[in-house]
Amino acid sequence: MKIIKYTPWCAVFAALLAATSVVHAEETSTPPEETPTPAYTLSANVGLFSQYVFRGISYTQGKPAVQGGLDFSHQSGLYLGTWGTSVSDAALNNAAGEIDVYGGYTNTVGDFTYDLSLLLFTFPNGQINGTGEKYTTLELGAALTWKFLNVKYSHTVTDYFGFNDKSMGMGRGNSHGSYYIEGNLSHEFLPSWKGLIHVGRQHIQHYGEYDYTDWKFGVTKDFEGGWQAGVAWITTNADTPLYTVCDGSNRCKDTGANKWLVHVMRTF
Repeated sequence: MKIIKYTPWCAVFAALLAATSVVHAEETSTPPEETPTPAYTLSANVGLFSQYVFRGISYTQGKPAVQGGLDFSHQSGLYLGTWGTSVSDAALNNAAGEIDVYGGYTNTVGDFTYDLSLLLFTFPNGQINGTGEKYTTLELGAALTWKFLNVKYSHTVTDYFGFNDKSMGMGRGNSHGSYYIEGNLSHEFLPSWKGLIHVGRQHIQHYGEYDYTDWKFGVTKDFEGGWQAGVAWITTNADTPLYTVCDGSNRCKDTGANKWLVHVMRTF
């Protein structure tokens, strides 16, 4: 007679459990595939600002400005971008707006990040009344960032926004070699909340009476979906008569005076 042997259920269960454990171990021991770093990134931003402030000076006579930009970054550290804003044609005579084009190279070494750049400021239709001189300006820039601290030096290789003998009539020559040096402190004091402290010094070659220092104290809050809101208090020690601008209705504005800047923007 043929004898049939039965395997106890507990033995079957143990065998299945062991097999499952082996399969699970093999699955977990296989390293996950790493997502390759993209060769480049493309981003855009658009925002509404209570006014356009550049290095402490208002270029919209205290009125709102729409601003936006487009940025291309390559994994090598090279980048290109363009940025634009509305302006006041009283502050920048006849200008339909400002369009900037820039490019450069950035890299990180340890805790330090350096950035070398070239920035071209253009102002379509903008020219100083009665002279035909344009505001177009080209700057070289060098910046260094360490954790929460950033310093930057910008140096013009052209006239600084039209400062020269033809536009100023002072017989001092051009303003090549003007510079702006700045320091920035940024700290995330709460998740998605950042504080900013900025100080900068603008020097205009051969036109020293237009030199000034500007300060900025601000807070920003980041939201989901690329949204950001912020508020800042800005002031300068710019000479009031030199930086007071009057429009066609003879309404005058001290563009370097104390001011608040509020903004809402989104990055895509």
